[in-house]
Amino acid sequence: MGGHYSGGALLRSRSVAETEFDSIVGRFACHVQWGDCDPAGIIFYPTYFRWFDSATWAFFASVGYPARRMRAEQRALPLVAASCEFMVAASQDDRCEVESRIARWGGKSFVVSHRVVRADGAALAAGSETRVWGRYESGPGSRMRGEAITEELRALFRTRAKPA
Repeated sequence: MGGHYSGGALLRSRSVAETEFDSIVGRFACHVQWGDCDPAGIIFYPTYFRWFDSATWAFFASVGYPARRMRAEQRALPLVAASCEFMVAASQDDRCEVESRIARWGGKSFVVSHRVVRADGAALAAGSETRVWGRYESGPGSRMRGEAITEELRALFRTRAKPA
């Protein structure tokens, strides 16, 4: 099956509606600390996954779903898949930013794409997370179920048309 390269992912032949969402971009600042590095002084790969998780939670908070609200509403964003492509190694003291966007919505799940950029503009990594829009039946630790993603939730992440 043929595909094309677009924004860090190989896309199979599908309609635009299935593969793209016109998402706002969340920005999450990072600083490579001593503990983020391996013995060679370069970033240890799990750091990117930690940043992706933090960036997703910050992204949701930025549209009105901070962790406190999520807990109050017995909501969660369980992770069901994650990937990362490592491009350039970061080193201790590098300042970076994770740029996050909603790449795709499903019925109960969604994909957040991430791009890590160093302050000098170098792209360090690109990845994605697939998460479920979930709710605990009776609070954290109880059974969780995925819930349908509403148009209202999608609208929070859709780019707003700028007035002419």
